[in-house]
Amino acid sequence: MSSACSDNTSRKYFHRRSERRVEDARNKARSELSKCGWSPHQYASSNYIERLKNIKVDNISRINAAELTIEEFKEKYEIPGVPVILTGVMKDWQANEKWAVDRLYKKYRNQKFKCGEDDDGYSVKLKMKYYIDYMTSTMDDSPLYIFDSGFGDRKKTDSILKDYEVPEFFKDDLFRYSSEKRRPPYRWFVMGPERSGTSIHVDPLGTSAWNALVSGEKRWCLIHPSAPRTYVKPRKDEVGKHPDEAVTWFRTVYPRVFHDKLYPSIFATQKAGDVMFVPSGWWHVVINTDVTVAITQNFCSLVNLPEVWRQTIKGRPQFAKHWLRCLKKERPEVVDMISRIDTREDWNQVAEEMSSDSSSSSSSESDSDSDDSGAETESNTQRKRPHTSNGDGNKNNSDMNVEPCPSKLRRSPQN
Repeated sequence: MSSACSDNTSRKYFHRRSERRVEDARNKARSELSKCGWSPHQYASSNYIERLKNIKVDNISRINAAELTIEEFKEKYEIPGVPVILTGVMKDWQANEKWAVDRLYKKYRNQKFKCGEDDDGYSVKLKMKYYIDYMTSTMDDSPLYIFDSGFGDRKKTDSILKDYEVPEFFKDDLFRYSSEKRRPPYRWFVMGPERSGTSIHVDPLGTSAWNALVSGEKRWCLIHPSAPRTYVKPRKDEVGKHPDEAVTWFRTVYPRVFHDKLYPSIFATQKAGDVMFVPSGWWHVVINTDVTVAITQNFCSLVNLPEVWRQTIKGRPQFAKHWLRCLKKERPEVVDMISRIDTREDWNQVAEEMSSDSSSSSSSESDSDSDDSGAETESNTQRKRPHTSNGDGNKNNSDMNVEPCPSKLRRSPQN
């Protein structure tokens, strides 16, 4: 029997259709694993995660948000670019109750969430009920991971936005002045089992990020922006079958970074209730050591504006023009800052083009960003299929007679 087939023998799905739906999603998201299967290294049946959790090094600062003003946060952490975990930020969030796995299952069981991309850049999605069925039984080395940026745009899932609040330290997001439809992807609902995660990367367009963990536990490694790509990436001879997965990074690069200390590095365990701040430019990699549910957002502030503008005007020029027009109306002092940041000789001409009057900007608003280049996370490379929107009129009735959450009925998977 092939390893691809043996992947399925250890699963005990609750829903009748789960196996077919999950296999379809897996085949689309990681077609390169069709021959070797999703468990060539058998991490689930080893003590891989336990050994990782037993490494107790944690050198990140933890600060009670109630004891920190916005100005102090900027001076101590944002301006010098120092990662930090903020505590006490989430204590009043409705997400603490509403994002329990069984409640997510009950409310969103028939809603689809993105858990990958296929070879052509299309989103791969699963209904929540099938994903939870998979999440609570998977033996995959690096499982599918819900990382959904469109939840706030869909009528059936936009209520998630009401369950959390952007921490006060990150509310002055200059991208918010742009059109919601035009701005780059910036917020993600994140959910996954142990061994899932995001591999080493720097956040796009020079943005900073915050990550709020509602439940579970994550292991982070953050590496100073001065570290070269060759230092933070696995070598070709050690990537195995999962070259771009967090599970591979922690098996290969992590021991080197941990011991040689060539560049400033931060090792941290994020627990439920912790909000991680990732400054602009820092390499970071995250692996889930438990079933986790989180929300994360990228942002542009006055502090990281110089780098964000440089990368945006280069990588997303059409969006940059739109953004500048919006800033001129709402935050003209920021436009003055940008004029000092952008030292190109043709700035006056560029500024004139970007701040054109409403008659010309109205047509520009509908321009596509097809000429934009530059690496983006998530959907900058994906092509979205059209979908029909539907209202919430019957959402209360839809929660009646609901089948039990499979995570509560699951038997321990057989190794």
